[in-house]
Amino acid sequence: MRIWFDVLTPKQVMFFRRAVAFLQEKGHDVLCTSRDYREPVELARMKGLKLEIVGRHGGSERYGKLVASAERTRALADVVSGFSPDVAATFSSPEGARVAFGLGIRHVGFNDSPHATAVARLTVPLMSRLLCPQAIPVSAWTGFGISARSITRYRALDPAAWLKGEKPRTGSSGRKTALVRLEESKASYLADGKLSSSALVDAAVDELSRHADVLILCRYSDQMEEAKQKYGDKARIVEGVFDGVPLLKTADLFIGAGGTMSAEAALLGVPTVSIAPVRYHVEDYLVKTGLVGRTRDPRTLSRLVKKMLDDEKFRAAHARKAARLLASMEDPVKKMTAAMLRDHKL
Repeated sequence: MRIWFDVLTPKQVMFFRRAVAFLQEKGHDVLCTSRDYREPVELARMKGLKLEIVGRHGGSERYGKLVASAERTRALADVVSGFSPDVAATFSSPEGARVAFGLGIRHVGFNDSPHATAVARLTVPLMSRLLCPQAIPVSAWTGFGISARSITRYRALDPAAWLKGEKPRTGSSGRKTALVRLEESKASYLADGKLSSSALVDAAVDELSRHADVLILCRYSDQMEEAKQKYGDKARIVEGVFDGVPLLKTADLFIGAGGTMSAEAALLGVPTVSIAPVRYHVEDYLVKTGLVGRTRDPRTLSRLVKKMLDDEKFRAAHARKAARLLASMEDPVKKMTAAMLRDHKL
């Protein structure tokens, strides 16, 4: 069987790499494509995932996204038609969905972000099967044009695909360490709405620098330069691409303006505060479990930071709760590979 993965983000490198290795071990022929985009390409190199680079990231503006997507779709059509896959697997790649549809390739798609409506509208209707966490209701997807019977949900959050089996976090020794992950500011669901968490990041860095060593994790080179100018005297800006799991294991607190690393941190037992500018189903679920605190208010943020850093009983109970939740989750990789193989009756 020939299987094509389109791998576009750091999360997708982590989410797909075990499935790729498993399928290759079983003798299947696998092609992994990506685009010229700093974080996923470098992380894939670190993780030993071989990618064929086709096209580029389009930036934050609509015109740039449109042109880059059109150019990539054209180039990807040549690469994929030459490979002739039996099945395509993407995490809602617009170009991947279009090419799979155009070439008549069965498309097993993944998505945990119905709030990213532009991407969902371009991909979900073209999927042969959509897989997602059980925390997301089926009704969140059917409005995009996919039938309920084509949706499979798994009893896990996506980070379980790479966190199950990880050893417990160790925390930092001596002075506490706090990580701050900046938002995905070039994503259409943020860029189009001019949404930002910068004021809360300012408040978080100001508060945290009094109590802990602060590391700021950026997504883009321009974001990194801006962070150096704003926070260089209060925090260390992590340069280069990083593997989030080892960093999180030594952290005492995580503040996230996005989704994936907040879920990673929560499931690893790191006290976590979300300051994301939009609401997520996955975040709602984690807030309900008590593993994530959420705020858009600087005063509440300050209160949460102090409690999560200083209350040792809270921290111990939090770690136990996270370990139980992660252990109870099924492995999304098993559901993923089963869907690809079963749908093709192999």
